[in-house]
Amino acid sequence: MIRSGLFFSAVVFLSACASVAHAQATDAAPKTVVLHAAHLLDVEGGKLISPGEVLVRGNKIVEAGASVSHPAGVQVIDLGASTLMPGLIDAHTHLFLHPGAEDSQTIVESVPERTILAELAAKDDLMAGFTAERDMGTEGAGSADSAVRNAINQGLIPGPRMRVSGNAISVLGGHEDAIHYNPAAHVPSNADYANNAAELVETIRRQLKEGADFIKIYQTGAAGMRDGKFWVPYQYTQAELDAAVAETARMGTRVGVHCEGEPGALYAVKAGVKSIDHADELSPETMRIMKEKQIYAVPTFTIQEYFADHAETPQGAEREKMLIAFHAAEFKKQLAAGVPMAVGSDVGPFPHGTQAREMELMVQFGMTRRVC
Repeated sequence: MIRSGLFFSAVVFLSACASVAHAQATDAAPKTVVLHAAHLLDVEGGKLISPGEVLVRGNKIVEAGASVSHPAGVQVIDLGASTLMPGLIDAHTHLFLHPGAEDSQTIVESVPERTILAELAAKDDLMAGFTAERDMGTEGAGSADSAVRNAINQGLIPGPRMRVSGNAISVLGGHEDAIHYNPAAHVPSNADYANNAAELVETIRRQLKEGADFIKIYQTGAAGMRDGKFWVPYQYTQAELDAAVAETARMGTRVGVHCEGEPGALYAVKAGVKSIDHADELSPETMRIMKEKQIYAVPTFTIQEYFADHAETPQGAEREKMLIAFHAAEFKKQLAAGVPMAVGSDVGPFPHGTQAREMELMVQFGMTRRVC
């Protein structure tokens, strides 16, 4: 299990690497360090190597194995009984969110305050072993995630290597549009509006100008069960998504979509998006195209588990548990169909630094430990 001593040891290793890299960010000559531990996880070989060593020069891993080069003057850090392993990747994070009422954070907290909290979240994720993340929307903080990414890249603050999207894009009255608030209060949306193909292109151009690495689009709205069947409304037609994907391709980047079901998922994969995030239900045709085009599903089971465990009412908890069971069954179908999978937790609404749970759940619901 990820929460075993093996994962804890990885945190020791990654924390040491992060400290070395952060301290050297402005040094003229990069320092050379050898990390020595009882074991090293060979992911490709699927085995433990004993003992294990990693040679780090500046912020680059130069060698890894049972024994590595020890250049003159190298600093050796003995991590004892620890196990060294590669950094983890979370393909669906929200640095600008924290546990609590998600919508109220964008109303009560200023963007500068949320940016400070995002910096702390980035450090928490790094110290938990995550060295690369794809941040799927600031939820109303605009392009502030670009500043956090840049500060990490410049060595000003510790954090994972980030790819950021700015605000997600949605339709008027769609997902994250504060639709349960008093209309007279004019509560702002947590997303940027785009109601047709032309507006999608314009919004994408503005977001890329402001520093986004890729584009996130809300392709479906609020999901649930109706008469015993999963139902979710789509937000953009395939033609509209075609325009969005073409514009991002023109600029050398891609689109990831929040998408929980059909027919929105089919429209998205036909348009050529890079990921279907959440992916509660996918049709056979959608799964076939995803396998053919290597479009990733990002299940985000951990957020569903957290909502079930922290529901305000027993009825709410039961609803979330029913959706998890449905999603887990669909996940098995997706694995059998050969749909590519990426680990993404949706961390933010649950505490940063705890998202390794996602890998446990993916294994629990059918993925082999080796593949995960």
